[in-house]
Amino acid sequence: MYRTLFSLILSKLDPERAHHLAFVVIQALPALGIGSLVRRFTRPDPSLKTRALGREFDSPFGVAAGFDKDGKAVIGLGQLGFGHVEVGTITAIAQPGNEKPRLFRLIPDRAVINRMGFNNGGAAAAAARLAKVAHRSNRPVLGVNIGKSRVVAVEDATGDYLASARALAPVADYLVVNVSSPNTPGLRGLQELEQLEPLLSAVKVEAGDVPLLVKIAPDLTDDQVEKIAGLAVRIGLDGIIATNTTIARDGLRTDPAVVEAAGAGGLSGAPLAARSLEVLRLIRTVVPPELCVISVGGVETSADVAERLAAGATLVQGYTAFLYRGPLWARQINRGLARRP
Repeated sequence: MYRTLFSLILSKLDPERAHHLAFVVIQALPALGIGSLVRRFTRPDPSLKTRALGREFDSPFGVAAGFDKDGKAVIGLGQLGFGHVEVGTITAIAQPGNEKPRLFRLIPDRAVINRMGFNNGGAAAAAARLAKVAHRSNRPVLGVNIGKSRVVAVEDATGDYLASARALAPVADYLVVNVSSPNTPGLRGLQELEQLEPLLSAVKVEAGDVPLLVKIAPDLTDDQVEKIAGLAVRIGLDGIIATNTTIARDGLRTDPAVVEAAGAGGLSGAPLAARSLEVLRLIRTVVPPELCVISVGGVETSADVAERLAAGATLVQGYTAFLYRGPLWARQINRGLARRP
């Protein structure tokens, strides 16, 4: 049914508008009083419970940062069957993001190009909103992804991240430092070790007892991935999220003119799967088993999730396939995982 709806209607809408319409519906689930009924239909099998980052997850599968940028639909997303919701990316200073259009579908590739630019209402507003969610017993595990405010110079990034961590750590089950989006000028340069180590060390102190993870790009070399993984172990991070979107455009089936027209931005979806899996396996050769590694990128089916778990992922996230699979996507993943031997 959703496939037909997508083909006939949603695929014809501007991608950001279609996302907004879907988001409004998900956000409304608890408000309309039907969320608990939906939850009965989507609740993950008890066999999928997973322990990580000091928390119990109903399922190892969650929704990646980018879908719920301001933490407005955490409860609704949990009611759809996601074991955790990572909100953000949130910046210390509210910002509108890049000019529209900034989200583009590559339907033949089941992919998306985005250059959203961390559009969000700022850390203070998000913290106030999430404080109302944090103590609810019916919520999924809540991750908060933080990034650099666009108006802040790269050399002043640490203070900016600390402001976000100070506001948001008290309402988060885990905190993520995003230094890997291609849509904020200079941000990916923070992945260089001489800049990354003092940044992460400072945020770790500010986060206190809240688990801290770093999210990295798939475009790093293998050597860079290994060095960041070693850094995470050395300074006592709780985990790594691999990976963010890619700036590569190799091997796409979509008409090159369509890809060129979309322009700059991060590519996500099925084309990212192979590199994301490679990075996961590489990280696992460096870090100890107890370090949480969250795999994201090109995940669409329960077989994809199972493959990531078998390759050493502690948890798995998805986002882009949500646009192509629809609101029952998490239920489909969880049902498939529960049926696997």
